[in-house]
Amino acid sequence: MIAALAAAALAAGGCVSKLAYGQVKSALSEAGLSEANSACMAERMTDRLSLVQLAKLKRLKGANRSMGQFLAAVRRIDDPEAIEVTVSAAALCTSGLAPEKR
Repeated sequence: MIAALAAAALAAGGCVSKLAYGQVKSALSEAGLSEANSACMAERMTDRLSLVQLAKLKRLKGANRSMGQFLAAVRRIDDPEAIEVTVSAAALCTSGLAPEKR
């Protein structure tokens, strides 16, 4: 019984993680980032952002933006943790240091 509950919780967690990844990737794309950068950054950001932080990122919709323009918009949301997570993901993904971008 306990093992079945634990397995169900792990399975649900995986589904939630996949859903969150899709939402983060969509939010980044809608904010004007390229598909490649959105996918790479979402991979790094999904487990590090709360639902409230994700909602803040979703409000950053815009036309195609450079990474610098996007990061300037993120800084205006005034959430130090979301800024830190986003900047570190951007640095890894745009520099080519992230495995997803190799």
